Amino acid sequence: MKPLQIPVAPAQIPDSIPSVKQEVAMLKSMPLDDLLDKFISSVTTFAINLAIAIVVFYAGKFVIKKLYNLLSVILHRRNVDRSLTSFVLSMVKMLLFFILIVTVIGILGIETSSFIALFASAGVAIGMALSGTLQNFAGGVLILLLKPYKVGDYIEAQGFAGTVKEIQIFHTIITTYDNKAIIIPNGGLSTGSVNNWSREDYRRVDWSVGISYGDNVEDARKRILELLEADPRVVKRYIEEDRLQRAGEQERRRRAAMGEGDNMADERRPRQQNAESIPVPELPWYRRMFMSRKKKAEQKESDRVIRLRRRVPRVERRPVVVVDQLADSAVLLKVRAWTRTEFYWDVYYQVNEQIYNELPKAGISFPFPQMDVHLSRQ
Repeated sequence: MKPLQIPVAPAQIPDSIPSVKQEVAMLKSMPLDDLLDKFISSVTTFAINLAIAIVVFYAGKFVIKKLYNLLSVILHRRNVDRSLTSFVLSMVKMLLFFILIVTVIGILGIETSSFIALFASAGVAIGMALSGTLQNFAGGVLILLLKPYKVGDYIEAQGFAGTVKEIQIFHTIITTYDNKAIIIPNGGLSTGSVNNWSREDYRRVDWSVGISYGDNVEDARKRILELLEADPRVVKRYIEEDRLQRAGEQERRRRAAMGEGDNMADERRPRQQNAESIPVPELPWYRRMFMSRKKKAEQKESDRVIRLRRRVPRVERRPVVVVDQLADSAVLLKVRAWTRTEFYWDVYYQVNEQIYNELPKAGISFPFPQMDVHLSRQ
């Protein structure tokens, strides 16, 4: 015979988290002394945690302020763009305050893992919804940090050409020649090709001049070179020499502007005397040491640049006129000259007009397209 099996009901596992009714019943059953002791202990613990949270909050605010000022100084010394500086500082400040608030809430005994998970999931959802905007934001940060172009540069990108008016976090605003404002997203600018016409301080100007087959090429070349040599904006031989010459002219103009007029000098003299009478406070030793190291580093970098320039051979940039093509109706001359970027279009249009006016005076004619037609009679 099989043994008789008696079904046994499964044991009920008591709930580890007591309900509100159980808590109320437990408090009612407790003696008054124990209840007071528990209340005093809870209030004391909460007061201690509250005091610690207040101290941590104000200490965290002090640390955040110091970090904010330190980061602001670092970004200012590195010449970071103002819009990027303000954005980075505000983001860092918000992040630090969020960490501080979460820390204070945790000290008060409130569970913070749910808050962190909620913010993380919200961040993922927002990032997926704003993927294009975040791409433009990342592109704006790269543009402001790497500086492929700056405000005032003439660029050509994304099928548009114009002068950069403003660089923002999400887009760049350029102004065309007909005064149209074009807003280009930074995502495409950071990943695509950008032609910056203002990046270099000197550019080459090209002209194509057609003369008749019966004209003397040497006479045309000589007259064009005379026009270019007479223009002070055109580089005569080396760019380095032209750069030094223009720097010297600017320095002479600056000194002349500072020294012109005896009345202005007389007005400046009392101010200089008053400024000299004011005692200058002596800098601390660590500031003087830092400044001396900085000056030594700058001098070392300047010497290194000078040595590199001496090693690199200079390239002649004198104007040239060569025969480019033997076309059907004319001999095409290619004229090339170098000038500063800010003079590019003025030199191009003015020299073009001078060539048109001066070459006919030297007996050089400009041909027009023509075709000879021979008729045969049968």
